[in-house]
Order: sequence, then C-alpha cells, then structure tokens
Amino acid sequence: MLEKKEHTYEQAVLVGLITKEQDEDKLIEYLDELEFLAFTAGATVEKRFFQRLAKPDPKTFVGSGKAEEIKSYIKEHEIGTVIFDDELTPSQLKNLERELEVKILDRTNLILDIFAQRAQTSYARTQVELAQYEYLLPRLTRMWTHLERQRGGIGMRGPGETEIETDRRIIRDRISLLKEKLKIIDKQMHTQRQNRGKTVRVALVGYTNVGKSTLMNALAKSEVFAENKLFATLDTTVRKVVIGNLPFLLTDTVGFIRKLPTQLVESFKSTLDEVREADLLVHVVDISHESFEDHIDSVNKTLMEIGANQKPTIMVFNKIDAFAYEQKEGDDLTPSSRKNISLEEWKRTWMAKSVVPTVFISALNKENFPELKKLLYDEVYKLHIARFPYNDLLFEYFDDEELEQ
Repeated sequence: MLEKKEHTYEQAVLVGLITKEQDEDKLIEYLDELEFLAFTAGATVEKRFFQRLAKPDPKTFVGSGKAEEIKSYIKEHEIGTVIFDDELTPSQLKNLERELEVKILDRTNLILDIFAQRAQTSYARTQVELAQYEYLLPRLTRMWTHLERQRGGIGMRGPGETEIETDRRIIRDRISLLKEKLKIIDKQMHTQRQNRGKTVRVALVGYTNVGKSTLMNALAKSEVFAENKLFATLDTTVRKVVIGNLPFLLTDTVGFIRKLPTQLVESFKSTLDEVREADLLVHVVDISHESFEDHIDSVNKTLMEIGANQKPTIMVFNKIDAFAYEQKEGDDLTPSSRKNISLEEWKRTWMAKSVVPTVFISALNKENFPELKKLLYDEVYKLHIARFPYNDLLFEYFDDEELEQ
C-alpha cells in the first residue's frame, strides 16, 4: 500500500502598498487577510514587503529599488512565490516575472486558485473555470517566450497566425462554451427554485469564514462542510428548517470578501441568484474579528451590486464566545476579556441599536439560540402570513428544544 504523502506548503512572500487611500494600519489588515488566503491555498508566508507610493508603479507595481530588495530576499531564501495584495495588470505581471524569475500571483489569482481547490460539484467547477479563463485571457503573453514566431509552410505564407493568437482564440472558444453550459445550468437552477413553491426562503449571507455553515448545521441539524479556512463553502446548500411548526427553506451561500474578483461575481451568477430571490437575509458577522465593521460594509456593497440590499434582513453577530476587548493602558473601563461581557451588555452596544433586528450568538456553542430562533420565527411568520393570509391560526411559536426535553 502506498504511503499517504503529507501536504507540502509553498514558501511565499507578500507585497503591498501604503497609498493615499490605504494607510499602514489598513495595509496590515489586508496583508493579514492575504496571509490567511495564502495559507488556505497551501502556502506559508516567510516575509512581508510594503512601500509608500502615491499609486502603484505602472511597470512593476512597486518601485525599482523595492523590486530589487524583494529579488535579493527570494534568491537568498529560495522563495518560489511572490503574492501581491492587489490585482496586477498584464504588463506588471509580465515585467515582474521577468525581473524576479519566480511565480507571481496577485490577490485575484490567489482567490481563483482557492475556488478551484474548493469546487466540489460540476456546477461549481464550471463557474470557477470560466472565471479563471476570463482572468487569464488578457495575461496570455506571459506564458510564451516565442510570441513573434509565426506558423509557416504551405498555405501559411504571409502574416499567418501567431501562437498567442491561436491560444487566445482557443480560450475565447472555451469561454463561449462555458457560458453556454452555465446558461443551461442557470435555467435548471431557476426551475429548481420555482419548484420549491411559495415556501419562505431565507439566505445566509456574510463575509467568508464568519460561521455561516456552522450556523446552517445548528439550525437545520445537517452536515454542511465547515472549516476554519476561507471559502470552505462554494456550492449552495438548501435545507428545510422548522421552528415551532413554521417551515422555511434555509440557504447557505458562498462567502463574500473585500476586492472580490469581478470574474467571480459574474460566473457565480446562479449562486448569487439564491440571495437575490430570497425573501429574508440573515447577515452573519464574526464579531470577534477586529475589522468586522469593514466586513459588514463589504457585504452590504456586494448586496447592493447584485440588487439585494433592500431585502428584509436580520443581523446575527456570531462568535461571541471568541470575543475579547483589547485592554488599553490606563483604561479601567474597557473589559479585558469576553468574560467581562454579559449578554445584556451586548444588547446595550451600538450594534444592538441597528435599524434591522439584531441578535448575538455563538453558533458553535449554540449560545443564545432561543432568542435567535424566536427572531427568525417572527420574521418568517410576517412573510408567511403576507403570502398565506388565511393560515395565521395554523402556526404558534414554541421552543422545539424545550419540547424535546
């Protein structure tokens, strides 16, 4: 029997810029997320490089001096991959590969690679493949060292067709084929959604790795894959949930992220349609993350882009079991740990004063689940009665966990 090989991580360095729009604190936060992305993709980060520039250098993203510094480091430490925090232009990518002589990735390419690893179904793989080809098409020149060679021989005199043009044509044909395939699948998915009848549909939305799948498992008593890595869930999962005696459909969707590649937004149209066609959104937030407010803004921005920002919404602040305030020197009023914060204190924070219904929970430990279930019941009940006005006497809320006991 063959021995199972252990996964080997690539060694990588990260590169980012401090600009007018992005100060040092914001860059550090983005590089933290980029490092988590790299880890998810299968790389360990050995060092971070950053530079202050008014805007990215059009040739090599960073200045020539910084590029030389990166080159010296990767040669000395035998680093094989350099990852840039922003999307590189085709010319920047080409110049950097020529200058550094190692594999160059940008944030978009890294996210696409993670999606390719995570795609389990034929549908998800098709979506990812389309996004990858659309990203690759304008960057094909970096793959060839003989771009000027032209095909010769009988019937091929004159301009002919260069290798790069041939491959562009092949990729354009593949993109067209994938788009047609997705159109067929989109119709099938739309039919499936219609076949669910008039049952109220609830969609879990939120930043990647906030605990949506864990919450899905807890509410639906299912076994949706959940892992402490980015984009653990790509394929949309729909489960029937009953609270009290009120049924509804709960959908777990792909997580959002800052600087989400436009290619993915387009290719994951059907997945996002689950959000567009939902009756109620449950916006899950990882309250233990120091940048959770930015995550909320990123999700709201994506919801606005897909036309789903006006839907009824419940805000669920998750992971209260992992939360901890940072103790500031000389500040006796700031709690030093989560143990100092009671549920009643959570409810007195600005987060609880949102214009939409709000609840604080731990999906992992099912902490404060009765309040979450009651809130879900109330919001679904409003939608259900609006749809079936003569059924208001058929439903009554009760805590099903208490009933089981």
